[in-house]
Amino acid sequence: MTNYPVNMDIKPQVQAFFDEATNTISYIVKDPSSDSCAIVDSVMDIDYAAGRITYDHADELIAQIEKQGLKLEWIIETHVHADHLSAAPYIQEKLGGKIGIGSKILVVQDTFGKIFNEGTEFQRDGSQFDALFEDGDTYTIGTMQAVALYTPGHTPACMTHVMGDAAFVGDTLFMPDGGSARADFPGGDAGTLYDSIQKVLALPDDMRLFMCQDYGPNGRDIAWETTVAEEKTHNIHVGGGKTREEFIKFRTERDATLAMPRLIIPSLQVNMRAGDVPTDSDGNPMLKVPVNKL
Repeated sequence: MTNYPVNMDIKPQVQAFFDEATNTISYIVKDPSSDSCAIVDSVMDIDYAAGRITYDHADELIAQIEKQGLKLEWIIETHVHADHLSAAPYIQEKLGGKIGIGSKILVVQDTFGKIFNEGTEFQRDGSQFDALFEDGDTYTIGTMQAVALYTPGHTPACMTHVMGDAAFVGDTLFMPDGGSARADFPGGDAGTLYDSIQKVLALPDDMRLFMCQDYGPNGRDIAWETTVAEEKTHNIHVGGGKTREEFIKFRTERDATLAMPRLIIPSLQVNMRAGDVPTDSDGNPMLKVPVNKL
């Protein structure tokens, strides 16, 4: 069992929003005892070929919060995503709330600050975010206490956020038939990912787990909610007692066959800045394409 402060008696209302363009699921999580809520893993739309950014997905989240008369207190990033751009600053401007991410964002900023040849004006201290979570840190959404669990391996800054009987695992785990996320990005590690998954699976069996991504393997409908018990029993990569060594061998071999995510270059530049688009020397929004660096 986990040593983290978990209260399974609190059952937040969770609304999921699937972004077909990036296979990302964003969430509005409402405190059952108040009108306060959090957003987990928002999406900013990008037409990369055209260099055009829009906010349809974020506007849907905003409209739902306004329609229900909710107060947005937190905009949570489970990690620095490589497959979609965060809409956190856009949402914050409209609704308020604090933007939070794991404290190891500093590692990600240092690593990719070099890859993207960012100048000294790019702060590598996490100051773009309102809160940097350490393992076991707690925060509140209305009256509901949430706790951040450090679950690296996919990236160095991955956190799982537990809110009552609901845990938002980012890309640490996929649905049981999807397995787990890759561990070959800079700073990723298959053994570390296995250890982090075991931390998630130490949560109560009835804990609801909410995915950040789903790809509908074998043609099934898109899904995003499962339980610790289901993952322990049926997850194709770690379930049924698979060993750390087995997982490392499988994950390493599989990752070697995977192409880079379609949006990794814009995603990393934007997400390590908490969702802000970088600018050129004249203040114009501008993205870079590093050659042979990833």
